[in-house]
Amino acid sequence: MEQLSAGQKLDRAFEELGKKKTLSFELDLDTDVASLEALDAKSDPAPGEEIPEQAAELLSGAKITVTVQSKRPLDESGEKDLLGTALKVSTPDGDLAEYRVIGDFIYVRADMAAMGKMAGSPVPDADDLPPEAGAMKDVIEGKWVKIDTKEMEKVTGESRKAEGRPAPAPSLDAKTQKKLMKALREVIAREVKFKTADGKNGTEHVKATAPFRTLVTELFGEIRPLVKDLPPGVELPTDKDLKEAPDAKVTADFTLKNGALSQVDVDLAKLAGTAEVKKLGLTLRMREGAKPTVPAGATKLDLNKLMSGFFGSPAMGDAELS
Repeated sequence: MEQLSAGQKLDRAFEELGKKKTLSFELDLDTDVASLEALDAKSDPAPGEEIPEQAAELLSGAKITVTVQSKRPLDESGEKDLLGTALKVSTPDGDLAEYRVIGDFIYVRADMAAMGKMAGSPVPDADDLPPEAGAMKDVIEGKWVKIDTKEMEKVTGESRKAEGRPAPAPSLDAKTQKKLMKALREVIAREVKFKTADGKNGTEHVKATAPFRTLVTELFGEIRPLVKDLPPGVELPTDKDLKEAPDAKVTADFTLKNGALSQVDVDLAKLAGTAEVKKLGLTLRMREGAKPTVPAGATKLDLNKLMSGFFGSPAMGDAELS
């Protein structure tokens, strides 16, 4: 029977994820209001720019769920292979926002009242919007709306051209992605210490520990020769910048079940550099891949009408300037 090292077990677990055509995961911010407020205070915000208490409360219980579906294994997929993607941000009180891309449409909905509280700025009542707002009323009411991606590309492209802004940077090609993954693996092999332990219900834990500053410095050192292959405008931090990073040791706990990755836990409290941040972690849970579906009853958001009618209406502009 083949005996695998802790690093090899982790490598195989990630390789198995890459073979899937549909993948879902849930990211949970494991923190509390006091820790978020202490972290915000450490950043020395300007008076009046402190994180609102409502925002800290929402973030402390927030979860992000992501699903990706491709017609090819994910480690072989490019942007054109994707059949659907979905992202949802939820809190203990319900869903905060949701976004799906399926076919030629983007589908969006959000709890605008909750987001307004989080930002400390209440949103207008849907009944107060002008008639030309159209589907924006559905947005305010938290209903599903859909946007034609081709129409969006045309509108945003014309806007960039009118303002003299460059086109969006191209995404990474498959060859560059493989180079980046190779660089990442080489750094992990050099700098990360692995240890295994048995868990409950037939699970196994692989713990990976490394000094944070050393790890990121080595990683960016490997990436710098690849800058020419990255999209234009990408700037990497210098060694001088990275000297400011905390050098506390960080441990990621990978839970494997039957050799497959089921959960990752990372404690980031030590990186905050203050004892006031007592709870700051991330938990990533792998889920059975549920295919993204088209939401029923979504209203089409006409971007041309919206830009020329609602936002560009003389009534609104004159009112705000007077």
